[in-house]
Amino acid sequence: MQGTVDGFSYGFVTPVAAFLMACLGGALGLRCTIRSLRKHGTLKLGWLALGATSIGSGIWTMHFIAMMGFTVQEAPVGYDPTITFASLAVAIVMVGVGIFIVGYRGATAMALVTGGTITGLGIATMHYLGMAGMRLPGRLQYDTLTVTLSVVIAVVAATSALWAAVSIHGFLPSLAASLGMGVAVTGMHYTGMAAVSVHLHGDGSPAGGDTATSLLGPMLVGPAVFLLLAGAVVVFDPLLVTGDRARQRPVLPAPRRPGAPASWQSHSHGERAVRPPARRPRRRERTGDR
Repeated sequence: MQGTVDGFSYGFVTPVAAFLMACLGGALGLRCTIRSLRKHGTLKLGWLALGATSIGSGIWTMHFIAMMGFTVQEAPVGYDPTITFASLAVAIVMVGVGIFIVGYRGATAMALVTGGTITGLGIATMHYLGMAGMRLPGRLQYDTLTVTLSVVIAVVAATSALWAAVSIHGFLPSLAASLGMGVAVTGMHYTGMAAVSVHLHGDGSPAGGDTATSLLGPMLVGPAVFLLLAGAVVVFDPLLVTGDRARQRPVLPAPRRPGAPASWQSHSHGERAVRPPARRPRRRERTGDR
């Protein structure tokens, strides 16, 4: 028996929430990648790892928020926790490989193509591994052409995002790149879901696994962590958000020397105070004979 599939059982709530999470993860990941290009050694490694974790976690959270709206009318749908969270690890690792290639090789054509392909395949692998974790009294079937299209979308989106990370600087261009990445990743997800059909068998009893509702708690942990991370970035590292090459430091007047008039204070934007030349005593004019 063919099952009746509905990917929008909550209307536009789940697609919009999924899109926002994809944008947030992409924005943090791209800004971390940009910051890593100006660092070396351990700091570079740390920024790239944070970028990979941000993008991978954002895509994974996007996927399962969107899956909250997926239902099969004739049967309950469950999820295997092990496979579900294994898909998170796959996303972070494969996205990380792609980001590290670009972070260490730079914006060369070979690095972008290789890194974008690996990152895109990581996104697609996470999606279909997460789908493999579904438990229902039946089996999933996929349309090959639509699946191929979804993988192509993932690879193109990932390559474009990595190119933007190393080529576009400034907050507004990076924000536009993050929105574009959110559209592409979300579009890839729903393209992949359009390839799905469900063939049911048995009496429609549950096939094991946790329900979507029971997974809502772990899903909400991701958005909360991202919001905290974004807040910490804004408060403690404005350079990560603005993309400026140098921080804007406040101009502080130089300390006044003891006994020096106020007019001797420096007005040279925080540089060392320059004291005006001392007035030489006037020579007394000779009057009369010695």
